[in-house]
Amino acid sequence: MPASTRLSAEERRAAILEAAVRLFAERGYRGTTTRALAEAVGVTEPVLYEHFRSKRELYAAIVQAKSREGFQQGVALMMPYAKARDDRGLFQQLGEFILGLYHSDPAYTRLLLFAVLEEPELGSLFYEHQREGRQLLAGYIRQRIEEGAFRPVDPELAARAFLGMLFHLGQVGVLYDDDLAQGRVKPIPEIVKGLVEIFLEGMRTRPERPEKEAR
Repeated sequence: MPASTRLSAEERRAAILEAAVRLFAERGYRGTTTRALAEAVGVTEPVLYEHFRSKRELYAAIVQAKSREGFQQGVALMMPYAKARDDRGLFQQLGEFILGLYHSDPAYTRLLLFAVLEEPELGSLFYEHQREGRQLLAGYIRQRIEEGAFRPVDPELAARAFLGMLFHLGQVGVLYDDDLAQGRVKPIPEIVKGLVEIFLEGMRTRPERPEKEAR
């Protein structure tokens, strides 16, 4: 970005966050200096400190912004399906959304993994910011259990089980360029459809079979 370009404070802050994601993903948290961050945006370090008092504060701002954006988008996608009690549609949309984030923003995943290894305290920020999303999904599962649509399982564990399948695929796609996770074996929507089917088959209630038939 040319030094002569004049940006508003909000635009400058956004430019710093964007540059920080890229540098943190490439060099890690410890390997990224405030000097490098300032140079990437075309400002001096004092200007950088006008927006963020420390590198730690900058990292926290990235996690907060990304988490808030992801949560809002996820809720907007899920709500119509939740109101309609469309279990398959809800989990399908959520799965495609989460895997889509891994594909569209792999740098953010790398940033998070670096932080978990280098600064566990910083790495836990993302986990805490995702708590609301996990609780929202668990709440939907709990509601469907109460309505008799799902078996009486632990809603928290069920939510983690579904999200765990997606997180695994997303991370191996970023870390190892896995063919399945990258959608080269079959399209991502088809992969998610298979995961949703596996999950819902384990969750749905079924009428009890007569003892003789069960044998």
